[in-house]
Amino acid sequence: MRTTRNVTKPKTASSGAESAAGTEREFATNGGNDISLGCLEGLLGYSLRRAQLAVFQDFLHCMKDFDLRPAQFSVLAIIGANPGLKQSRVSEALGINRANFVALLDELEQRKLARRAAAPGDRRSNALYLTPKGEVFLKEAYQHLIAQHERRLEEALGSTNKQLLLEQLGKLAALS
Repeated sequence: MRTTRNVTKPKTASSGAESAAGTEREFATNGGNDISLGCLEGLLGYSLRRAQLAVFQDFLHCMKDFDLRPAQFSVLAIIGANPGLKQSRVSEALGINRANFVALLDELEQRKLARRAAAPGDRRSNALYLTPKGEVFLKEAYQHLIAQHERRLEEALGSTNKQLLLEQLGKLAALS
């Protein structure tokens, strides 16, 4: 998904005729095709971030009927695959800081998709579970996600390249 943003061209002595407003407006695509990216060109981190933004935008578009953000989906998926896992382990697995995770979990509880219970053997910790509504919701959201979002990504990359990218991203994630 490409969007356009305004970029103001800086005034220079050689810039010639300027508009009445004193600036010339140029349009640049998110891919930076109309402007030089300077030292950002060829930087893996910059390219990964741009790709992440594009993928997240597509996810949000696909999941708008579910009112679901990527982090919420991830939490539901982890809880669904690991019922009874401690809250701290889920937040660690996803790299979400504790304060943000509590707020995210509060939202999922308000929607009656997940619930907290005292962790067995450790009453100071919460174990997390999907509610029956949450189990159905996750299944439907996942099927919708695969049918639209993941299919679009695979069409853009090709099946072989998608698998290769997943492997390479796994290697980068292992650096942390």
